[in-house]
Amino acid sequence: MVSVLPARPRWGTPHAPHLPRIAGGPGEEIPASLIRPPVDLELIVPAFNEERRLPGTIACTIDYLSGRPWTSAVVVVDNDSADCTLEALGAFGDAPVSTYVIGCSSHGRGAAVRRGIATSAARFVGFADADNATPIGTLDMVMALLSEAYGAVIASRRAPGAHYEIEQSALRRGGGWMFRRPAQLTLPDIADTQCGFKFFDGPLVRAIVSSCRIDGFAFDVELLARLSREGRAIIEVPVAWSDVPGSTFSARTDGLRSMADLLRIALSR
Repeated sequence: MVSVLPARPRWGTPHAPHLPRIAGGPGEEIPASLIRPPVDLELIVPAFNEERRLPGTIACTIDYLSGRPWTSAVVVVDNDSADCTLEALGAFGDAPVSTYVIGCSSHGRGAAVRRGIATSAARFVGFADADNATPIGTLDMVMALLSEAYGAVIASRRAPGAHYEIEQSALRRGGGWMFRRPAQLTLPDIADTQCGFKFFDGPLVRAIVSSCRIDGFAFDVELLARLSREGRAIIEVPVAWSDVPGSTFSARTDGLRSMADLLRIALSR
């Protein structure tokens, strides 16, 4: 057990036996009543049609967090799912770690993550993909680095020491290569902008996310670029990453949109 937080009040966070669902979309002022109780760490999981992969990920995350020395909460942001994603989360109402489900009517992974961050009051906040591709134990290193005043700590599949437990298909590797090239125009010093496991100083990222506009998969690049322009340090940590079947990413629609978004980000500098 690694205690990385200095002595400070540990705020009580009431459990959510019926998993309260908070609705809303971007652009609206968020009432104070929708801001969740503060904790040391809040982990956001964006979810769109994730009834199969999400329960296992949430169970693993809660099991890990319940044994850590910091207070925490898990927040699933339902991105207008059409399957039984919400029903699949019913078993976690009495979990030892506070678990919330909130809504985001604007479609896109970026929109869902932005909604989760904007409604957080946590000291540190971040997001992880619903596929559990990055080992949740990576948070031990993440929390230690955040406590050293890094603005962002992001998982990387290409930093020295990283490796693939389960490799991606050739098609996805090719798509990733095509994405990285234009992303490096904006973030030349970051090897992997798209690994879905990123954590931030809470007050800092909440101030920055209000000006983010990308709703899709290029949201990570926009957020990291704005953090970098603020002069805050971003550090990549190597991970043992596994490709997990079931991604909702569409190379035809999401790929083209992401390329267009990367161009917008690069031109906005």
